[in-house]
Amino acid sequence: MENKSHENLPFVAELTPIKIKVEPGKIYSWCTCGLSEKQPFCDGRHKDVEGMPFKSLKIEFEKEEEVWLCRCKHTKNPPYCDGSHKHITKS
Repeated sequence: MENKSHENLPFVAELTPIKIKVEPGKIYSWCTCGLSEKQPFCDGRHKDVEGMPFKSLKIEFEKEEEVWLCRCKHTKNPPYCDGSHKHITKS
């Protein structure tokens, strides 16, 4: 597989967050590069990026709840949406 340049990454997967019902004790891997086809979760595509500057963000929740996860990948509070998508355009 050919390595992709990390220029212009993270890729904006979507300009909206997604509401996810999470389970307590389960470890989730949030995609940081934006290339995953399983958004907002990681499918390992970051391993194809030159220099491997990205890795998944592992997060575990203590209780069952609904959370809004970022899909634009520009949040300042990963993996949660902070509204950053309102200030960017999808490439």
